[in-house]
Amino acid sequence: MAFTPTQNFLGRGWSFPPTFDHFNGEVGMLEGIADIQSSLHILLTTMVGERLMQPRFGCNLEEMVFASLDTTLKTQLTDKIETAILYFEPRIDLERVFLNTDRQLEGLLLIEVDYRVRTTNSRFNFVFPFYKTEGTELLHFLTNPPQTDNAL
Repeated sequence: MAFTPTQNFLGRGWSFPPTFDHFNGEVGMLEGIADIQSSLHILLTTMVGERLMQPRFGCNLEEMVFASLDTTLKTQLTDKIETAILYFEPRIDLERVFLNTDRQLEGLLLIEVDYRVRTTNSRFNFVFPFYKTEGTELLHFLTNPPQTDNAL
């Protein structure tokens, strides 16, 4: 399969986490915009220093989970995201990072990233849910345990 110059620049890579097609034994691949969206998700969920070959890759958003959501935190989050995208996602030009705080009382901050793909000049957005209450849904789990099928 021959790729056009635009497809070559946008790239093609393994899906993450890796998936496999059990019928033909191939690895799941992403290309084009799906590859960029996956790359942004990986960038925002990776801690700096987590990758041995690229120790500066990542955002360290997890270190801000317990901080109060004030103007300082919003500015720090926006700066970390903008810097990470600038250095580690060369296929796009970042247009805007917006922190949607409409659901902050639920412990959810929506990080909206508006960007333009350099080769096609097409605009897209990526919404990343940042949960500030991660791991605190234990009460829901204890009161509503998952159903199991014991008919083995």
